[in-house]
This record gives sequence, C-alpha cells and structure tokens, in this order.
Amino acid sequence: MTHPRPLSSLSLGDLQRRTSEKWRHYPTDVLPLWVAEMDVALAEPIERALVDAVRRGDLGYPIADHYVEALGAFADRHWGWRGVEGSRSRPVANVMSGVAAAITVMSEPGDRVVVNCPVYPPFYSYTENSGRVVEEAPLADDGRLDLGSLEAAFERARARSKRPVYLLCNPHNPSGTLHRRDELTGVLELAQHYGLRVIADEIHAPLVLRGAFTPLLSLDGAERAVAVLSASKAYNLAGAPAAVLVAGVDASDVVDALNHRVVPGPSHLGVIAQAAALNGADSWLDELLDDLRARQDLLVDLVGQRLPGARYRPGDATYLAWLDVRALGLPPSSAAPRGQMASLSGPAAYFLEHARVALSDGAAFGAGGTGHLRLNFATTDSILREALERLGRSLAERAD
Repeated sequence: MTHPRPLSSLSLGDLQRRTSEKWRHYPTDVLPLWVAEMDVALAEPIERALVDAVRRGDLGYPIADHYVEALGAFADRHWGWRGVEGSRSRPVANVMSGVAAAITVMSEPGDRVVVNCPVYPPFYSYTENSGRVVEEAPLADDGRLDLGSLEAAFERARARSKRPVYLLCNPHNPSGTLHRRDELTGVLELAQHYGLRVIADEIHAPLVLRGAFTPLLSLDGAERAVAVLSASKAYNLAGAPAAVLVAGVDASDVVDALNHRVVPGPSHLGVIAQAAALNGADSWLDELLDDLRARQDLLVDLVGQRLPGARYRPGDATYLAWLDVRALGLPPSSAAPRGQMASLSGPAAYFLEHARVALSDGAAFGAGGTGHLRLNFATTDSILREALERLGRSLAERAD
C-alpha cells in the first residue's frame, strides 16, 4: 500500500483548519506563501512519539541528553561530522534564542554584528534588541558570499568594536544558497585575521536539494566558533521547538557562560518530537527533498509563464525562493523597518491586495532586498499553481 507524498497529503481545506500563524495571520481567501512553515503532515515517527507522550501524560520538565545524541547521530550519518559532543553542546529553546544568547556572550553592548544581506529578518531584530549594531556585508549579485564585501565589513566592525562577531546563515535564507567548503574556509580565514568570532545559524542544514552541506565547525579555523542546529525546519516542528548550540573545540567558554545564565531551554514535547525525527524519519526526509526539488522545478516554469520579467535563480537548499520583481513596474517598497517580517509594502502589499497571495516583503531582509519577494514553495502542487496564476492575473489586470 502506497502512502501520500509529504507535499501531497493535505488539501487546502485541511490546511485551512490549522491554527498556526501561517494560516491565521491573513483572511481565509489569501494563499499564504510567506512564513517558513511547510504544508505537510507530520512524519509518522514524530506523530507516534507525540501521541504516546500525551497519552502517558508525559508533559513534565525536559531532559535533552537524548536529543543532543540524536542530533549527533544525524550529523554523522548525513554529513560525516562527529562534532556534536555533550561537553560542548547546550540545548536551547530554539535557534534564534541560541543565536541571541551567543551574541550576548561573545560581544559587548554597542559591538558590531556582521551579517550577509539580504538575510533572515530576525538577524536584525535580535541583534538590535541585544544592544548590538548590525554591520551589513552584501552578498554578490548571484547570491553567493562576497569575500571582498565581507572583508570590508570585518574591517569596519573591528575598528568600531571591542568584540565584534559575524552571524552566518548556513545555508542562506532567503536565497537558498548552499555555501561551498572553500567559501567557508575563506570566511574563517578572514574572521581569524580580523579577530571576529563566528556564530552559524544552521537550521536549514538538512534541507539541501543539490550538493552537500558543510557544517562550519567541521572546518579548520572554526575552533572558536559556535553553531546552532535544529530539526524544526526540516521536519516542520516550529510549534515543538528545540535546538542545540554546539561550540568549537576552543569555544567552551560560550557553553560555560550560558550554563551560568538564565537561557531558556527546549520544551519537553519539542525534545520528544525532534529526537523522534532525527532518529527515525530519514526516509520521510528523503521523500520531502524529492518533493521540494519537483516543486522548485515547477516554480521555475510558473514564474516564466506567469511573471515574465521576474527573475528567479533556484537555490541549492531550503524551500524558499527569492524573486527579483523590480522589472515588473510595481509600486516601490516604503521605508519599512528592516527586520519586520509582518510589515508589507511595495510588491508584497500589491500582491496581497490584488492577488490575495501573501509573500514576504524583500525590504525586511535588509540592503539588497527592496524589489524582491520571498516565496515559500513547500506546498501542494495545486496551491503553488493557483498562487502563481493569481499573481499573473493581477499583473495582466493592472496592464489593462
């Protein structure tokens, strides 16, 4: 007996009964392709683990040792990396809380935090809320790391900070860029030269569509860096959060400092769900990646058919598409604050009003984001087709 594919198991009606932010932020006539949540049912091992826990009344305080062990085994199987060790690992509530905690330990108020823009908006909000200052290092035109841009930003950060840090998104959100080993080695050499410590957000690591993921901490030169990883993005578990901060071999000071601070830990159900995913849902993940490749290919065709003039360069990782719509003649983005994902202007506001499709406003992703949209293609074939049909129809009506 065959079972439904991960991205084909739910109807629009099924999804509209969900109560998560993706399906409740906008009215029901809007197709939500914005926030990074997939339109999938849970993998069976995860569902079974959660149901069993609830039936046992197992809702107490978490012990996360087995979650760290599960992440270590997953990293060994998939990436050949054995760097997730208990003495250098610290369970945290979610990836961004781990990132924020690392920033507070590795820098001082007023110090610079270098980011590659355009980038995930909370990189701005979490950094600024911690009293640090974002220093932007734009990506190259093809969405890859620009080591020249990065070196200039490192030099500025070093001149303006006592303890600057570099916050890396690996793989990159929103472009879907999978950083190569040689690029990451170049990053680490620059960081060492300018005295910046590195924090890597690697939440999208399991979602590689083509190529191979390189964990930052697997490289020479990353001894004083830290990475934060989670199963939440790959297995659609944002509502059952958990993450692990992993320190390089010479970065135990970060874990030691966090152990003496009030840093929120993961939820018990998050630990149960994510350990079950990492230990028992490899085949489901393989099927999901096949589905995502197919959806990405479909999106390439649909953008060409429905949005002539828009530019889309498919990434090698994530289920996020970064669309350049500057040539479509749409109203420009306003000066909306970067880092505010729910704030829409320009093309995103236009398509929400006229096509009833919710996309993420590129302006929220920092320099280089204006005139772009982020689209989540981890949905059903029919929803993706209908969304692009609506976008194209709204443009045709505007031209009439």
